[in-house]
Amino acid sequence: MQMHEDRTPPWVQSRQVSPLRLLLVDDHLMVTEALASRLSSAPDLWVAGRCTTAEASLLDIVRGVRPDVITVEVEGLGAGIGEFLERMIAARPEARVVVLTADHEVAHAVAAARVGVSAWVAKEQGAAELEAVVRGVAKGESWFPPAMLGPILAELRADVSRARQQGDSLDVLSPREKDVLLAMMDGKRGRQIAHDLSISTDTVRTHIRNIFAKLDVHSRLEAVRVARSAGLRPAQGAS
Repeated sequence: MQMHEDRTPPWVQSRQVSPLRLLLVDDHLMVTEALASRLSSAPDLWVAGRCTTAEASLLDIVRGVRPDVITVEVEGLGAGIGEFLERMIAARPEARVVVLTADHEVAHAVAAARVGVSAWVAKEQGAAELEAVVRGVAKGESWFPPAMLGPILAELRADVSRARQQGDSLDVLSPREKDVLLAMMDGKRGRQIAHDLSISTDTVRTHIRNIFAKLDVHSRLEAVRVARSAGLRPAQGAS
């Protein structure tokens, strides 16, 4: 499915304003059309693009549209919510992500909070509330439903406790393995990591296997989570 990119409205061209650029990601076309119409009526908001979660070039769209705020429906992604959102955030670290969803699973909200999502908003909330959340996250605020805050904070505190118990867990990695892990945190894949580090893709695969074994994890998402909990931070976002 092709992305629908909204044209720059005349008032943006004629006035010295910097509206918030929005990207709407939802598999329901009628929802995104109605939402785009409502949000675009606000003088400080501009829906710069729309696409679905299944769009093959989603990450390229995120980079191309350069949104300040992304709204995304995660219902139906199941256990893949965390990895999906993490890849999106890595593609555009400057953007704030608002989950706008019919999903009410606390565990899914926890996964979203862990990877850095700024807000979790139920679709049944009014448009005015969504607009307020969008403006708030653009200023660095966060918003999660009050009923979810307790479980989310409890899980995040548990994450901190586990990280402290792990101590210097990353010391088991070699300098090159840490380089590969940093690249993974930037959302980079095998060929790009190989190119950036001037090594072969087979060597990258070997390093990743070693990282998984040494950190006792089974996926990129788990490895990145352990790295973040231990305080490792990438130098820059994914290109």
